[in-house]
Amino acid sequence: MHQMQFKEIVGQEEIKRQLIQTVVENRVSHAQLFLSAEGTGSLPLAIAYAQYINCLDKSDTDSCGVCSSCRKYARYIHPDLHFSYPFFASKDVKIAVDVLEEWRTMLLADPYVDLDIWRLRLSAENKQANINIAECHDIIKKLSYKAFEAETKVLIMWLPEYLEKEGNSLLKIIEEPPANTLFLLVANNQEHILSTLLSRTQIVKIPKLPFETVQNYLTSNHNLSEEQAATYSFLADGNLIEAKLQAAQAHNDNADVFAEWLRMGYGNKVLDLVNFVDQAASWGRENQKNFLKYGISFLRECSLLMSGADSLVKLPARTLDTAQKLSKHVLDLNMASAIITELEQAHYHIERNANPKILFLDVSLQLVKIIKFKTLPKGTQHIYN
Repeated sequence: MHQMQFKEIVGQEEIKRQLIQTVVENRVSHAQLFLSAEGTGSLPLAIAYAQYINCLDKSDTDSCGVCSSCRKYARYIHPDLHFSYPFFASKDVKIAVDVLEEWRTMLLADPYVDLDIWRLRLSAENKQANINIAECHDIIKKLSYKAFEAETKVLIMWLPEYLEKEGNSLLKIIEEPPANTLFLLVANNQEHILSTLLSRTQIVKIPKLPFETVQNYLTSNHNLSEEQAATYSFLADGNLIEAKLQAAQAHNDNADVFAEWLRMGYGNKVLDLVNFVDQAASWGRENQKNFLKYGISFLRECSLLMSGADSLVKLPARTLDTAQKLSKHVLDLNMASAIITELEQAHYHIERNANPKILFLDVSLQLVKIIKFKTLPKGTQHIYN
C-alpha cells in the first residue's frame, strides 16, 4: 500500500519544504491550486499535505504515518477527507462518491494517475468526463457538516478543468468556507479553469521533474539498466506516469515487435501481417496504445538519425542498431512522418474504442503502401527523385 507521506513522493523537495513551512508558520491558505504538468506528483503532494496538516504527531519534515489520522489517510477513508474528480455520469453514477471505491482502489495501487488511467478504471470508453452540478451541490452539502474527528476538513478536487460553469456554484463556499475547511485543487491546465475560481485560490506551481530524478527513480524501482532508464526518462520528459508506463513495457518486446512490423510492411508479407494483426488485437487496449506510442517515439528517433542529428538520439544500443539499419535501408524522412501520422490516428481511434482488428489491419496495409510502394497519403506533398 502506498502510504502518502512526503517521503514517498518522488523529487519535489523544494515544494515539500514550502508546504511544510506554511503549516509550521500557521499560514495555510484555505483555497490552494496545485498547478503542474502531468506526472509531476501534484495529486500525491496534495494528499501528503492534507495528511501532514491533520497528523496528530507531525515532525518537522513529515507526518508520522502511524497516528489514527495518518492510518485513515493512508487508506483514503478518513471521514474528513473528501475527494472530487471528473467522472462519467450514468443512471447509477450521479456524483463522485458513487465511484469512490474505484477511486480509492486506484490511489492505493498508485497515486500517480492521469485521466487515461482513471478512465480505464471506470471502463468508460468514450464518454465525456466532467464534474457536474449535482457533484457541486454534494460538495457544498458535505462541507457544511461539522468535522467528524479532524481539526481540518479537506476537499481535494482533482482536475477542476472539468468543472463547467456549474463550478460557479462553489464560489461562495470557497470564498467564505465553513470553519477549518481546506480546498486543494489539483490541475494541469490553467487556461481551462474558470477564471472566477482561479482568482479565489492561491496558486502553487509545481515544477516538472528533472531528467535525473526520473532516471534515478527508474533505476532504483524498476530494475532497469542505466541506459534503459535514461531512454525512458528522456521519452517521458518529466512525466513520471509516462516513465512508469515505459518501464512496464521495458520488460516486454515492443522494440522488436515494432521493428518486425515495419519489416513485414517493407517485404509486403501479407500472411505475416495478418498473423500480426491477430496478435495485436488480443493485447488489450492499454497495451495497444502503448505499442503505438512506442512506435511514434521510435520513428521520431529514426527521423533524427536521418536528419543527421545522431547526437540527440536517446535509444538503447540494441534498438539504436535496429533504428540505424531501418533508417539507412528502409525508411526516409517522408515515410517516417507519414507512418507517425498513421500511428497517431490509430492511437486516437483506439482510445475511442475502434475495432482493433480492423484498425491494425488498416495500419498494416498503410505500412505496405508507404514503405514498399512509397505511396504517401495525400497531403504529404513530397517529390521523389
